[in-house]
Amino acid sequence: MSIFTHESMTNHHAPGLLNQVGETLHVWWQRYERRRELSQWSDRDLHDIGVSRSDVAFETEKPFWRA
Repeated sequence: MSIFTHESMTNHHAPGLLNQVGETLHVWWQRYERRRELSQWSDRDLHDIGVSRSDVAFETEKPFWRA
């Protein structure tokens, strides 16, 4: 048995941690993309969904990490 393969030296949290980081980055990217897309909508499109330009400005000024 090698000391480098002993189970006590294995990082059992890495896969879960990496998965969480990946999911968080994915959510942040989606927020960025959706806010960028929303900022490009026409006044007509915004009116159809009941959103004002000030609502869009409020949403698009948020940092990507804030929901």
